[in-house]
Amino acid sequence: MPLRDAIAGSPSKRGAISRSRRGLGLALALLVLPPAFSKEQMTREARIDLIRGLVKEIAVSKVPMPRGRKGIRVEYPGKLDKAKADAELRTNGLAVKSGMPVEITKITFKSDEIIFELNGGGKKGRKWYQRIEVGMGGATQPIVQDTPELAFGSSIKLTFQGKVPELTVPEVKQALGSVLDWERHAPTVLYSPVVPPQFKEAIKSHQVLVGMNRDAVLSSKGPPDRRVREVRDGVEQEDWIYGLPPHVLFVTFDGDNVIAVKQY
Repeated sequence: MPLRDAIAGSPSKRGAISRSRRGLGLALALLVLPPAFSKEQMTREARIDLIRGLVKEIAVSKVPMPRGRKGIRVEYPGKLDKAKADAELRTNGLAVKSGMPVEITKITFKSDEIIFELNGGGKKGRKWYQRIEVGMGGATQPIVQDTPELAFGSSIKLTFQGKVPELTVPEVKQALGSVLDWERHAPTVLYSPVVPPQFKEAIKSHQVLVGMNRDAVLSSKGPPDRRVREVRDGVEQEDWIYGLPPHVLFVTFDGDNVIAVKQY
């Protein structure tokens, strides 16, 4: 009897071949499929949850942060790349001092990293209307004077080994805990006993006074609706603008301190 016929006619041999084929199929499947314990790539719903939970969130910087588009880099689950951060500080200068409040103004998702823009980000840029020019013939001129706009913010890149996994707001805060302090105390606790009594009362009544620092203004009024950064008489200053015309509050900072408050 031919060997093929003998194998085909033997139930035990047919069972052995079937088990062998199943084992081979399972082995191939394990090669194709990712391990069961690996996290999947972040879903659209998870991204929306992070944006809702973190944009406009206020924290206090634990480390100096540089200007420029690169900012600082934190490797998940929370290791600061200090060498690159120091290099960026030497190249582009300081944007945020340690101990200063920062606001997350934008979140960008990429395949292997999440970028958190702080205080408007570290890139210079122009508004869309500053690129419009009008004129006749060959002569044109911009409709708005193109004054230089400085970048006062910075950014944090949270990087991953592989694709960005599913993350919750608490998990992201924990990952960024080496560079950002998320604890927000009540103003009466945060500013007692070192803050002058008039500042404490102003915070309670949501007012701003000359001499306050940025954290005091944030506790009193919250994040501003707009920011305008300019160089005036050779000094970098920033206006925080609250409200809309005809009722607008301008708070002008020189460094970390309020130097002028104007209510319209």
